Amino acid sequence: MTSKVTIYDVALAAGVSISTVSLALNSPTRVAAGTRQKVLAAADELGFVPKADAVTRARRGVGRIGVIAPFSSYPSFARRLNGVFGPLADGSREVVVFDQESASTTASPLLASLPITQRLDGIVIMALPLDEAIAARLKRQRLATVLVDSIREDFDCVSTDDRAGGVLVARHLLERGHRRLGFLGEDQRSHAYVSSSELRLEGFRQAVAEGGADLAPAAVRLVSYGVEEACQATHELLDRPEPPTAIFAHDDVLAAGVLRAARERHLAVPGDLAVVGFADTDLARALDLTTVHQPFEESGQAGVRLLLDRMHDASASPRHVELPLTLVPRATT
Repeated sequence: MTSKVTIYDVALAAGVSISTVSLALNSPTRVAAGTRQKVLAAADELGFVPKADAVTRARRGVGRIGVIAPFSSYPSFARRLNGVFGPLADGSREVVVFDQESASTTASPLLASLPITQRLDGIVIMALPLDEAIAARLKRQRLATVLVDSIREDFDCVSTDDRAGGVLVARHLLERGHRRLGFLGEDQRSHAYVSSSELRLEGFRQAVAEGGADLAPAAVRLVSYGVEEACQATHELLDRPEPPTAIFAHDDVLAAGVLRAARERHLAVPGDLAVVGFADTDLARALDLTTVHQPFEESGQAGVRLLLDRMHDASASPRHVELPLTLVPRATT
């Protein structure tokens, strides 16, 4: 299709008003999901390009880069963003930051509409999986894209191996003589993809079994992200007839909830209960928490460097950068 397609054509095809089309593209969270999907499907079918694209094309070369991530859901994404800013310190690129609620709760309406609005020359997408419709839209609009903490063979991506992280934790606890183990992960309310929590549990469970220890189904708890929720779940684990002597929390915040429950029960850590987190955030350092170090800043740096390469050469084959995880022993094991 050509640029002669107008917002009126999209509205007619979708059976909505032009104001609804505008909202679906520019303020997608204000439009019901079903209506938003109709508008995006109509825009895709018609090949709609907003008038603002003329301005976008006129400023090509300025280089506006978008970064979208669940910043308000997980503080660690600020560190990834710091990594993004590093290679752009010369100020030659404009960076636009978009916050999206955790993908454990919902898919991203903003991510679905951004390619059509064509406000960006490239985008770094952190920890937000792509469904097929969004992936196709990004390609069709030729928007340079890099995924961080998510993997697709048809996109440039930066990742760590969450399964391997779970294995690291299991082996660490087994080496310290633990045989009754527990796991605390984040409840995955959106099952459009396999979460990091699920992958870490998979690696943990496999290594525990290979080590001849026990991770009973009842010793696995999935909770909403938060200290209070993790604390309550830990009490439930410790109330079992054979409670775990060590608990692996898939995130440092959840591990803080485990430590709170241990303190409330007057348990010695690590004498009565060992605790391991994941991320190596400032919180982990403050609590002297054994955890798995994630290379946050490095992932942001690697992501934006891949993006700059992609913006320079759109025809290059997709590249995958995998960064290593390391276990950091501290006072809780």
